[in-house]
Amino acid sequence: MPVERVRIADAEVDVAMPSPGDRLPGLSMAGFHGRAEDALALDVVPYPALTMFIDLGDDALIMDDGTGERRYGSVVVGVAPGGIRGCARDVELLQIRLSPLLAQAVSEVAPQLGGEFLDLAEFWGPDTELLHEQLRAAPSWDARFALARRALMLRRATGRTADPELTWIWDRMVRGHGRVRVDRLADEVGWSRKRLWSRFRAHTGLTPKYAANLIRFDHAVHLLAAGRTAASVAADCGFADQSHLHHDVLAFTGMTPAKVARAPWLTVDPVAWQPQAGTFLQDPPRRGGPC
Repeated sequence: MPVERVRIADAEVDVAMPSPGDRLPGLSMAGFHGRAEDALALDVVPYPALTMFIDLGDDALIMDDGTGERRYGSVVVGVAPGGIRGCARDVELLQIRLSPLLAQAVSEVAPQLGGEFLDLAEFWGPDTELLHEQLRAAPSWDARFALARRALMLRRATGRTADPELTWIWDRMVRGHGRVRVDRLADEVGWSRKRLWSRFRAHTGLTPKYAANLIRFDHAVHLLAAGRTAASVAADCGFADQSHLHHDVLAFTGMTPAKVARAPWLTVDPVAWQPQAGTFLQDPPRRGGPC
């Protein structure tokens, strides 16, 4: 089990990751352990996945600066949070990222989660306390990862299954870093544009265009954090120009590209969320003509 220490803002945090062979398409996990002198507060930013924050300590707090809502303990956050921050001093946290298609197989409420956040029990259901107890009692991060993965895969096996066309479309979006034409994707799987939008939104809660823009934004901000100039990122990520990049970053985060490049929440990403293998199929599935 790889473990690396990273600095997030003013805190030193140990980050544990599953072994590469244990990773599954659409599922990413990382464990965080550390203590800050003062409460560590980080913005929760848009990301093309739903995120389960499972608090294995006792002092995690999620707050919405817009509504004033505050929740302690474990929560699930949608793909487009706005003004949501997480705060803790003693960090003992399992963070799980689920692609929208995997999330809808795990929980019926997943497609309704956009910018909102819920208590974990509202997302996971009556087995939440048992899951918490098992994760807290697990003797290592490896054991926690295995337990969480097993619980998620059991849910997926009995949950709502997405059309294979949607799986292929999502993988195309991710592998293309959001630089895709929705109409072309519909043609490639033999669907009408209307059917693609309807099925995609029903399973993910997102429109295809928003999903593609979110994936492109995520790729762009990580290039900015890696030291690339805004002009080169705009050109390589398919933005019309630098002002277009500025507009999208501001819309998603409330920050300029220059400020995003120095954001503490990006510090941990190259460690905890390393690129993973997808489920990409070279040829799109087709089951008859457009409808």
